[in-house]
Amino acid sequence: MGRSRRNKPLLERVVITDVAAEGKALGKVDDQVVFVTKTIPGDIVDVQVTKKRKKFFEGFPVKFHYYSDKRVEPVCEHFGVCGGCKWQSLPYTEQLFYKEREVVNNLKRIGKVELPEVLPIMGSPAETFYRNKLEFTFSNKRWRTQEELDSGEEFTDNNGLGFHVPGMFDKVVDIQKCHLQSEPSNAIRLAVRDYALANDLPFFDLRAQTGLLRTLMIRTTTTGEVMVVLVIFYEDEAIRKALMNHLTEQFPQVTSWMYVINPKANDTFGDLEVHLHAGRDHIFEVMEDLKFKIGPKSFFQTNSEQALHLYQVAREFAGLTGNEVVYDLYTGTGTIANFVAHNASKVIGIEYVPEAIEDAVVNSDINGITNTVFMAGDMKDLLTAELFEKHGRPDVIITDPPRAGMHDDVVQTILNAAPDKIVYVSCNSATQARDLSMLDMRYRVTRVQPVDMFPHTHHVENVVLLERR
Repeated sequence: MGRSRRNKPLLERVVITDVAAEGKALGKVDDQVVFVTKTIPGDIVDVQVTKKRKKFFEGFPVKFHYYSDKRVEPVCEHFGVCGGCKWQSLPYTEQLFYKEREVVNNLKRIGKVELPEVLPIMGSPAETFYRNKLEFTFSNKRWRTQEELDSGEEFTDNNGLGFHVPGMFDKVVDIQKCHLQSEPSNAIRLAVRDYALANDLPFFDLRAQTGLLRTLMIRTTTTGEVMVVLVIFYEDEAIRKALMNHLTEQFPQVTSWMYVINPKANDTFGDLEVHLHAGRDHIFEVMEDLKFKIGPKSFFQTNSEQALHLYQVAREFAGLTGNEVVYDLYTGTGTIANFVAHNASKVIGIEYVPEAIEDAVVNSDINGITNTVFMAGDMKDLLTAELFEKHGRPDVIITDPPRAGMHDDVVQTILNAAPDKIVYVSCNSATQARDLSMLDMRYRVTRVQPVDMFPHTHHVENVVLLERR
């Protein structure tokens, strides 16, 4: 151990041996576990400790003695600064190995359920430019790179348009090129920034809550449609129109130009009106023979191409013959419900957010689907014996809850409903495992399929089929 910095030791020549939860790498010093950011297995580093606990340390590398043989060159110039795509230095095959292992470990250690052989993880067809939605933040406090600080130059340009620096809510990395979303995403963002700088438009100050330009959201689809939503702090009609007219001229291929006036302290606009500047107020995504209408507030899986494969797995696991009554819990905008409707006699979709249910109904109408029923409300209040009496007892329940998993009451209601099969789609295998252990008394896990939706991050989806014992 080296000299302390505020009682936080410097650990020398730590050998990084593994990847732990949430993508952090780990090594050991005197049988003490050390979680280290920005490293991969095989690196040998000096680590500045930032957190000291009885059983572990956390820290960051201050010197690399040896770079892992597994390391690959990150594709993005902002790697290590913007906070996204943290696994770019790890080959994709290695990423998939660790993701699959995490799913298996969580199901075994947390779930403690008997497992069949887990199917090999499905890698994403695209490793870059796979996202269909990105949100960029304007800030008048641009993050300075180490190179800029070392140069000793005086910088007059403090404005940035990009992503928040991890742990610093008012600092933004000014992004030159992001490798997450296909064009015209980068071109639009740069055009907005260049126009704003050329015309002295004030970028937002997150601490002082002043300035005009707040956020920029860009949505794309596999069919080539594009939606742009500009969020401003207050209405200035002349400035807003001039900026958006400039953009519509420059990007005639964009389907939808929209804007929001957000005077609130936070950046969310779910409760605010979205105004149409030009084009139409929605775009369409296509999956197989289905069209899905996406508005500025719609939830849609952010990797469209891989979402199709995820839904195909869910449908295959459900094993529908056309006679089943299916309940789709946490249905969102009804994507899975509509996706399986042709194979079922009836699908009942339940979701907490009323606006999402409106989208779900529209998506059924667009596709001429007449055997779906959607309702909004709390899952544990809606899933009652009366509901089953009205719409039929579920033969299959498909559930796709948020990261926190399912409420205990919802698990109990599913047990009471006693479907023949449960298809559990999860974005967090730890909470999925917890729920599986509660279902284990009546259901056995018969199939497990991890699916990678987010290359270069530690996130992984998992689909499990449970069948009644």
